[in-house]
Amino acid sequence: MTVSPEVRTRALRLALENAVAHSGAARVDPIVGRLLATDPSLRPHAAEVRGVVSAVVAEVVALPASELIDRLSSIGGPEATRAREAPSTGGDFPDLVGAVPGKVVLRLAPFPSGALHIGHGRMLFINQHYREKYDGKILLVFDDTIGSEEKRVETEFFGLIEKDLEAAGVRPDAVFYKSDRIANFYPWARRVIDKGGAYVCTCPAELLRENRARGAACAHRSQTRDETIEEWERMLANAYGPGEAVLRLRTDLADPDPAFRDRVLLRISDIDHPRVGTKYRVWPMLEFSWAVDDIELGITHVLRGKDLVIEDRMQRYIWDLLGITGPPFLHWGILRVREAKVAKSKAYREVKSGLFDGWADPRTWSLLSLDRRGISMDAIRSFILSFGMSLSDIEVPAETLYAENRKRIDGTTVRRAFVADPVRVEVDEFPDGLSSVVLSNHPDRPELGTRTVSTGPGFFLARKDLEGRAGTEVRLKDLVNVELPALLPPAGGTIRARFTSRENKRIPRLQWVGASGARPVDILGMEGEHTAGLGEATLAEAHPGDILQFERVGFVRVEKNWTPGASPLRVVFGHP
Repeated sequence: MTVSPEVRTRALRLALENAVAHSGAARVDPIVGRLLATDPSLRPHAAEVRGVVSAVVAEVVALPASELIDRLSSIGGPEATRAREAPSTGGDFPDLVGAVPGKVVLRLAPFPSGALHIGHGRMLFINQHYREKYDGKILLVFDDTIGSEEKRVETEFFGLIEKDLEAAGVRPDAVFYKSDRIANFYPWARRVIDKGGAYVCTCPAELLRENRARGAACAHRSQTRDETIEEWERMLANAYGPGEAVLRLRTDLADPDPAFRDRVLLRISDIDHPRVGTKYRVWPMLEFSWAVDDIELGITHVLRGKDLVIEDRMQRYIWDLLGITGPPFLHWGILRVREAKVAKSKAYREVKSGLFDGWADPRTWSLLSLDRRGISMDAIRSFILSFGMSLSDIEVPAETLYAENRKRIDGTTVRRAFVADPVRVEVDEFPDGLSSVVLSNHPDRPELGTRTVSTGPGFFLARKDLEGRAGTEVRLKDLVNVELPALLPPAGGTIRARFTSRENKRIPRLQWVGASGARPVDILGMEGEHTAGLGEATLAEAHPGDILQFERVGFVRVEKNWTPGASPLRVVFGHP
């Protein structure tokens, strides 16, 4: 694809708009995200779009700040309203082969080792999409077979995952646990053995891997059916310890994929399972368990990521061996959110160590954490479904998700003033009778009303806004113009500025908070950092769970466990 001139023009407009809002510092990711969010046809070509946007941003940041507004006006002004109101277009979802309305049965198969995160979104919402399309059913089947020492099943995650599904509006028609079905897998293993399709191997794990890589057969591969049955019965009778014997599937040792050569079907483990304890010692590998369960549970279609194609091969191989016709498979490609450092095992370690603030810590990118930040499940669903069932691996900036959420909350979210790292400013000659001002709660939604906030002569301004502006005239946003002193005092001092006029001049606009009644605020950021500052007095009326927009900062959500009236007000940063 070659990016059209129209897209480049939009990129330029958005870059100029972004630069005006951020004192000339246009940013690439929000612009790419806006383009992809409002034109889904661009999403498979995200890399090319990013290249165009990067070139445009380089052009814009080179412009003098004084020219930004005029240049933006010359190409039609901001398009913020257009981007906010643009409809979300769903992606391409092919029909399910052989699907009969009312008869489709799908399944979700999470491993209970942590909360579901943004990467599980495709599993949830694509299955739910097809369930709705065909008036079908979804089964929740916990893949709680024995994992490893690093990836262990824990009781708390069963309930946590069910709550994630409930929050996402995905209500399963039935819930199953693999750990309740272990005995069901043994007769199937025997059927495979009876067909001459498996053998018991007692090679050390390292030798097994070496033979597989070389395509070499071990001594056990020549077992007769009766010998394998005898060894299999010994496995079930606890004659072997963990790692001493496995049941392996006979496949082609010359298969181009070494991983598919004589894969393990069942193994021995003494790990204490949280649901069934040590009742079972012979546990199925996941692909074998699904070869069984997709038949026994009546699954009609399997929808999953293309990274699981080897599981497809295993299931089909076993079904073909046993003369069974199994359900068809439909796949999607990998979808990555650039800023989301999703690693379930790492998140598990950090949550357990206490480094992360539970599974709702913003760094986990769990569904819990997104809700904590005020990102709705509806926005996540639209974001996920906009990519359809594309097999292409796609990487997009988080702004694409944020744009979806912004469409839903921008028009109903009130604005409030906040300044980080506040510096006290006393304004000499401040006008009498201007101790308060009435401000709108939303610049474009008069129906959201107004609020009255205290003004000067005492204010708090953000330290970073004052840096480099000594001796200059600035505008306190929506209020008055003041002249800053030629020398700014060191940290901790009070600045004395001078009132100049109320004229709405084209000079830098600074966010302010009136000193009277200013409220301490703590913002939890996306990397777990805390930002302290002060907010306007009306924040005394905030309630747990409220979503607010801190002007020139972004959307935040009041912590649900915050006690009203407590200081500081605790909020979590959602997105710009």
